[in-house]
Amino acid sequence: MNPAIVVLGASGMATAERVSTALPGATLYGFKRRTDAEATFSDVGEHLRAVFDAGIPIIGICAAGVLIRCLAPVLTDKTSEPPVLAVADDGSTVVPLLGGHRGANTLAETIAAALGAHAAITTASEARFGTAFDDPPPGWRLANPEHVKPFAAALLAGAGVTVDGEAPWLPDLPSGEDLHILISAQAAAGDAATLVYHPQTYALGIGCERGAKSATTLAVEVLTEARIAPGAVACVATLDIKADEPTLTALAAELDVPLRVFPAARLEQETPRLSAPSETVFREVGCHGVAEGAALACVGGDGALIVTKRKRDGVTCALARASGLLDAAAIGAARGRLAVVGIGPGTADWRTPEASRLIAQSTDLVGYGLYLDLLGQAAGERHAYALGEEETRVDAALDLAATGKRVALVCSGDAGIYAMASLVFERLERCAKPEWRPVEVVVAPGISALQAAAARAGAPLGHDFCAISLSDLMTPWEVIARRVKAAARGGFVVAFYNPVSKRRRQGLAEARGILLKHRAPDTPVLLARSLGRDDETVTATTLAALSVDDVDMMTLVMVGSQSTRTLDRDFAAPWIYTPRGYGDRA
Repeated sequence: MNPAIVVLGASGMATAERVSTALPGATLYGFKRRTDAEATFSDVGEHLRAVFDAGIPIIGICAAGVLIRCLAPVLTDKTSEPPVLAVADDGSTVVPLLGGHRGANTLAETIAAALGAHAAITTASEARFGTAFDDPPPGWRLANPEHVKPFAAALLAGAGVTVDGEAPWLPDLPSGEDLHILISAQAAAGDAATLVYHPQTYALGIGCERGAKSATTLAVEVLTEARIAPGAVACVATLDIKADEPTLTALAAELDVPLRVFPAARLEQETPRLSAPSETVFREVGCHGVAEGAALACVGGDGALIVTKRKRDGVTCALARASGLLDAAAIGAARGRLAVVGIGPGTADWRTPEASRLIAQSTDLVGYGLYLDLLGQAAGERHAYALGEEETRVDAALDLAATGKRVALVCSGDAGIYAMASLVFERLERCAKPEWRPVEVVVAPGISALQAAAARAGAPLGHDFCAISLSDLMTPWEVIARRVKAAARGGFVVAFYNPVSKRRRQGLAEARGILLKHRAPDTPVLLARSLGRDDETVTATTLAALSVDDVDMMTLVMVGSQSTRTLDRDFAAPWIYTPRGYGDRA
């Protein structure tokens, strides 16, 4: 996952920018009002913990102690936590603090090389032997990571090692019979004195009928028949139109390998090498075999089938071996993913860890230009669109995801509230391009403008409320007016989205008139503009004093109910709140 570079002061900006140049996919965040970074945060601890909880590697341009104190409360499991590194302001030293065996040491060496700095690697086995036994290079799988600690301890204490098999990445180790390293594609039991590494030279090809329940049982049978360990499998592969089958995504997840897909035309090229080409399969999907074809497509011309097609309960499975290590990322294409992400009102402090994680994982970012700007120097290729191009941007995002890319469709506030999530599903239903069907769609919620506005003012949403858009571009005004009347009669707190524009000036005035028939003139009204941004303003007024001239498209208008109250505070703006129950209480 692309890392987050976090800089706390102006003195570290030059180093942060050099690190950013060395890590093109990284996102640079700067402490608000102390740096000129594009993406900012206002609370160091909250921001660091949110990024950490999202599983994003952290490179702090700051003292190591700052990172330690801020992250200490959320440290739980070193096997799942992201790398954390501290880089001195002047770029002289790089210290991997957490996740040394999960990429931090390698990242530290990369940064140090770019800065001409010293990488302070403190992991004992790596410092002495030049390798982290529980972090083998791509293409290798350690079968028993739970035994690395006692193994490394014995090695550091002077024990010798016998290596059975070929592993060019292993350094020269002291020879002896005390410890063993076994290199094998076959399943083998390791222990505190034996580490087992599997070279990933195998590919599982899978085909299935629509809605097949499970591919795992058959896959395990095929691997058992070939006496191949699951750890020696580099990927699960299939036909691209099958990429959305839950049974296939579940199998890939269980094996902890990528799911890679091929178009029918590519699998058809493997027909001469199939054990039993099927005309029936060709008529249905355009190639003469899915399981064998996909497995062979993974291993290339020098590879071969080890287990021919097996079939059970609507699933077919085949196993192929390559002549060398397989790079799963270079095989076929990934299943595309469209993440519809709500980034909140604007500030990174109000962005959920899930949203940050999905953005960091994305190859492409699609959205209204202003919303992309709010992300600052975020990873991924930007595809900016103007207001009014919502349908175009949804189609573009789906088209990108259909090519196997990980796409984030960025929305302000919450993705499902007057935003793009509903349009995504509408386009999937109405347009239904065949290439869109396999795309994985994820919707990540965000803090909505009404929540942010309420938090700034106190608790105006303490009881029943509703949201109404005053834009008549998609909804006739007659329908909007009817909803405003119903909200007025029902006694709801009302949050008005899209209250005015350069062309629409009358709707808010009419809505105000409707509400005044049911509510007192002194009903509290909240005007919240550009929430979470540098030009944020939050103003309290009354229903009688509400003026269209005080509102623009960046403003959320929140009108209290009959029971909403104003709590005056000396020398400060009043609090606005709605009691949790109706009626007066003593």
